[in-house]
Amino acid sequence: MVKAIRVYEHGGTEVLKWEDMELGEPKEGEILVKNKAIGLNFTDVYFRKGVHKAPTMPFTPGRETVGEVIAVGAGVTSSNVGDVVAYAGDPIGSYAEEQILPAHRVVPVPPSIDPIIAASILFKGITAQFLVRRCFKVESGHTVLVHAAAGGVGSLLCQWANALGAIVIGTVSTKEKAAQAMEDGCHHVIIYKEEDFVARVNEMTTGKGVEVVYDSIGKDTFQCSLACLQPRGYMVSFGLSSGEPDPVPLSALAPKSLFLTMPTLMPYISARDELLETAGEVFANVASGVLRVRVNHKYPLSQAAQAHEDLKNRRTSGSAVLIR
Repeated sequence: MVKAIRVYEHGGTEVLKWEDMELGEPKEGEILVKNKAIGLNFTDVYFRKGVHKAPTMPFTPGRETVGEVIAVGAGVTSSNVGDVVAYAGDPIGSYAEEQILPAHRVVPVPPSIDPIIAASILFKGITAQFLVRRCFKVESGHTVLVHAAAGGVGSLLCQWANALGAIVIGTVSTKEKAAQAMEDGCHHVIIYKEEDFVARVNEMTTGKGVEVVYDSIGKDTFQCSLACLQPRGYMVSFGLSSGEPDPVPLSALAPKSLFLTMPTLMPYISARDELLETAGEVFANVASGVLRVRVNHKYPLSQAAQAHEDLKNRRTSGSAVLIR
C-alpha cells in the first residue's frame, strides 16, 4: 500500500482525499518509481474540476514527477533500478508516494539538476519549448505578449523569448510580480488591474501590435488579446485559468488574417525521440543559465488541497512542487 491523493467526484479542493492505495507491480514495459518531487500544474485543477476528463473514476491527479526507479518490468532496457527519472504529461497519477509508469514515457534527469528543480520545470519547460520553438517560432526582432508573466510557464516563456532576441511584453496582477517579470526578461510589464493592456501594447508597439500573444488566462483576456495582434499575428491560447472564452466566429479573424491555435502538451511529445529532444533542450537551458527556475512554493503531498487553493487564487508565482 502507498499513500496517494484520490478523487472520487469532480469539484473543489475538498474532493482531494489523502488515503491508502493498492499499487501492484510493474508489468512488461513498465517501471515503478518512488516519487521525490511532484510538479504542480494548472492542468491538475482542470482534471479535479472535470474540465479535462480523467480516464477512470476514482483517479489520482498529477502529470509530472521526478523519482527513483525501484523496480522494472520485463523487457525494460531504458531504465535501471536506482536511476533518477522524470515524466510530464500522460499517464495521470503522480500525486502518490509511488507510481507505475510506461518506461518509454520517462526521461533521465541529469545529475547536475536537483530533483526538485526538475519536477518544477519539466512540464512547464516542455510547454515553453513547444510554444516558442514550434507552435510559433520566436525569432530575434519579434515582439511577444505573455500573460501571467510571473507564473510557472509565463516566467519561462519570458526568459526563453528574451534569449531568442524578442522584445517581451508581460502582464501581471501585482507590483511584486511585475518586479519578478522584469528579472525574467520582460522589457515592458503591464499591471493589468491598473492599466488597459490593449492601450499600453498599442503604445509600446507604436500601433503595430505584436507578432504573437501567449494567453493562459482565457475568458478575461481573450478578446483583448486578439486586439493586440498585428496583421497575420498568432493567438496562442494555452490555458483557461479564468474560464472558457466566449465563442468567436471565424469571420472575426478575417480583418487581420489572424491565426488561432490552442496547443496541448502530448501532441508535441508523443514520439519518444521528440520527448527526449525536448526534455534535453529544457535541461540544457537550465544548466546553461538560460532558464532560471524559481521554486517559490513547496507543499507536503498530503497538503495538495492547499496547493490547489493557492494556485486557484493566484497566490503563487514561479513554480510550486509537492514533496513526498
